[in-house]
This record gives sequence, C-alpha cells and structure tokens, in this order.
Amino acid sequence: MSPFGSTLPVSFRPPLLNNTQSNMSGLKFYAYPGQGEVLREQLWYSQAVRVGDRIEISGQGGWDTETGKMKTDLLEEIDQAFANVDHTLKHSGGKGWPQVYKVNAYVVESEMDNEAFLGRFIDNLRKWCPDHQPLLTAVGVSKLGAGDSAGMRLELEVVAHDPKGAAVTAEKQE
Repeated sequence: MSPFGSTLPVSFRPPLLNNTQSNMSGLKFYAYPGQGEVLREQLWYSQAVRVGDRIEISGQGGWDTETGKMKTDLLEEIDQAFANVDHTLKHSGGKGWPQVYKVNAYVVESEMDNEAFLGRFIDNLRKWCPDHQPLLTAVGVSKLGAGDSAGMRLELEVVAHDPKGAAVTAEKQE
C-alpha cells in the first residue's frame, strides 16, 4: 500500500536500490531498512542525503521504522518522530541529534495551539539536544501524509553537521 492510498501499478514501480546510493558527484543517499526502503521503492525518494559535511533528512513522522504503522496517540507520535530523526541520522553515518543545527517542523494546524503538543515537542528538543538549541521553524499545515500515513500530525525535517563522518565517507570513496 502506498502512502498515497493505493498500491502503485507494477509499471510505475522503480527497481529496489541498495540501502545507500551515490549516483551524483559528492552526494550519498540513504534509505534505512524497513519503512525507509518501502518509501524509496513506492515513492522514489530517500530518507537522507550526505552533502559534504552535512546530512539532510526527509521529513520524519511518528511511524514505526520497520512496519510503517503510525502512532495514534499524539504524544507517542511526537516521541516517535524525534526517535526517527535520530535513527535516520545514525543510519546515514552521523551521531544523531547532537549534530542537528536546523529543524523544520510541519504541524497540522489543529495542533499548533495545543499545550500538550507544544509541551511534549519542547520536552523532546531538550531531551535530544541537551547541549544546544537548534534553529527551529514551525509551519502550520492543513494536512500531512496520506494512505497509511493519513492522520499524521507532525513531520520533522533536519540538517546536521557531521565533519568527521564526511571525512570517513571521503576516505572510503578513494
């Protein structure tokens, strides 16, 4: 089942790639095992890309990284989205949230003024970034996700600085 609500016709299914791809000069794309691979196969996008000393990740929601099942409890969804960011960064060779310097949060408008939502969001920022305060932009949207992801209320997109990981990646390519 595609996140857009139906299984894609076979003629539209791209071939499954390896967990990492480096098909553009200096860029390395990642899709973690499980749901990351499913999304790459069905929707033709990666979960992360390494650009020099940066790792940029696609928006992460509150889904299980293995099964893709969305959390239905709001507070669990927030916790899972933050955990998925960490998982994606580490799968891409980074160290996780300690390297994050920029966060874009897409929030369903009905939750923008929800005190429980905001409190849990801030608690997660403090938990995952105890030694720094990343840049943050929060945008209210009317809807997030579709199909199996319908009802998603939060999506996190981040950029992380990973100079040591970039050096290791460069050494492996030589």
